[in-house]
Amino acid sequence: MNGNTSSSYQIIRAIRGPITLITLGVLFALQNFTRFGFDQTWPVLLIVFGLLSLMQRGAAPPRAAQMPPVPPPPRGYASTGYAQSTYAQPPAGSTPPSSSSSGSSQGGSV
Repeated sequence: MNGNTSSSYQIIRAIRGPITLITLGVLFALQNFTRFGFDQTWPVLLIVFGLLSLMQRGAAPPRAAQMPPVPPPPRGYASTGYAQSTYAQPPAGSTPPSSSSSGSSQGGSV
C-alpha cells in the first residue's frame, strides 16, 4: 500500500508540467478560434493548479510523526531517572503549619 501511494505521488508530480502546458495551449487556442479571449479564460489555469495541488497532497506519502527533541537533563540530576527537587520538601526540622483558625481538636470536625 505504501508503494502504491508513493508511485501515484510521483506520477502526479510528473504530469503537473505537461498538464499546465496543455491547459495553456487550449486557452490560447480558444482565444484564436472562438470569441473567448485569454482575459476571460485565465481563471481556468488557477482551477487546474488547484486541482493538481489537491491531487498531489492526497497522494503524498504520510509524514512520520516527529517527536520534539528531548532536552538533556540539568546538571546534578541522574540521567536514568527522575529526581525530586529540594524545594518541594519542607526544610528539615520544621513542623507543618497548624490551622489556628479552626479551633477544633485533633479528632476532626463535628
